[in-house]
Amino acid sequence: MADHTWALLLAVARRIVEADSYVRRGEWKIAWAPTMMLGYDVYGKVLGIIGLGRIGQAVARRAKGFNMRILYYDIIRREGLEKELGVEYVPLERLLMESDYVSIHVPLTPETRGLIGERELRLMKKTAILVNTSRGPVIDQKALFRALKEGWIAGAGLDVFEKEPIDPNDPLLKLENVVVTPHIGSASHDTRNKMAELTATGIIKVLRERCLKTF
Repeated sequence: MADHTWALLLAVARRIVEADSYVRRGEWKIAWAPTMMLGYDVYGKVLGIIGLGRIGQAVARRAKGFNMRILYYDIIRREGLEKELGVEYVPLERLLMESDYVSIHVPLTPETRGLIGERELRLMKKTAILVNTSRGPVIDQKALFRALKEGWIAGAGLDVFEKEPIDPNDPLLKLENVVVTPHIGSASHDTRNKMAELTATGIIKVLRERCLKTF
């Protein structure tokens, strides 16, 4: 999940999907130009992490390699991790205002549903990029569309949506400043093998306990 978060973040920041299409459509006519496909730097920027659970922590560890200043917001302050991860706890509003990149890692609960709406998106920098690999309804998708279309923020990377699968005609998919994937954050060979092993181990444990109780 953390790897996929970074894949989306970098893809949006450096316009990877746009650039790939640009080349494939035969529109690359000049070898190099100073303003061609300008994106945003990641190294040395500010990363805001919403939700410092296991995935949020893994994202923070990867951000250290990019020499980023890391802010985080969580309903529980995790002081024990702050020094270890080099992260700073701040209120949500401050995180949104100061971050160049905002990455969401919270469960879907009544409290987090619609956590990021118009008000929150308008607090963000116009050059900011939002990444969501948690749950779709955490973001008000209609407000996000407006934010991307009208330039409240620079871009978004999304692995999850309010309704899945997302309608192919959804206007969000017509925007070039959003990179989307079909809820595949955990879709790596290693991760899915580990998930299968955990499931099998759990089944075996339950069956063994039942057998012991029987005898």
